[in-house]
Amino acid sequence: MIDARAPRFNQGVVAVFALAGVVLGWPLLWALMSVQLALGLMLGRRWCLSCLAYYTVIQPRFGEGELEDSRPPRLANRMGAAFLGAAAIAWWVGAPLLGAVLGAIVAALALLAVFSGFCTGCEIYKLTARLRGISPRHHDRLDTADLPALSTDRTYVEFTHPLCSECQEWEQRLSGDGAPLVTLDVRERPELARKYGIAVVPTVLAVAADGVVLERLAP
Repeated sequence: MIDARAPRFNQGVVAVFALAGVVLGWPLLWALMSVQLALGLMLGRRWCLSCLAYYTVIQPRFGEGELEDSRPPRLANRMGAAFLGAAAIAWWVGAPLLGAVLGAIVAALALLAVFSGFCTGCEIYKLTARLRGISPRHHDRLDTADLPALSTDRTYVEFTHPLCSECQEWEQRLSGDGAPLVTLDVRERPELARKYGIAVVPTVLAVAADGVVLERLAP
């Protein structure tokens, strides 16, 4: 889990480098940003300069924002690193137009994330997570042995994490619905998260007493 504003700040830095590379014709900027993203992904936050800037300068001044799952932004960073690296290589091997197009795509998507909050890479992660996770095609039933509390016609089952602010919002929303709510902490029950293909928290399901999944509410 990470501060949701950190990836947005990072997207702003990516946008500046990507756009500058296009406007100035400096593929080295794309290469440097690609390497920087790759180092942060492989070696952790202490190697990510934009992350360090956010957590040491900006967050102490403005406080921590809402928390979110770190995995969708990580995929967005992987995509950015790949596209910018490919842009630099294309420019240097004699295809500057292709390099400029790839750099412009990264700049456009990064700016979209900065100004609208819509992260394309994050949405791609969530889409693939849904395909890997519980759906009528994959898991249309939960094992009642895993959830002995399923005693009514409709029970809400939420896969959650203590640091997930959206999970807490779902709990508040469902607590007033009248149906029982069962929360499963993916840290404490990783075997169930693996068993049912939970890739994103919160994952919220409406389940019948016999374990049949009636409805998928989130993600």
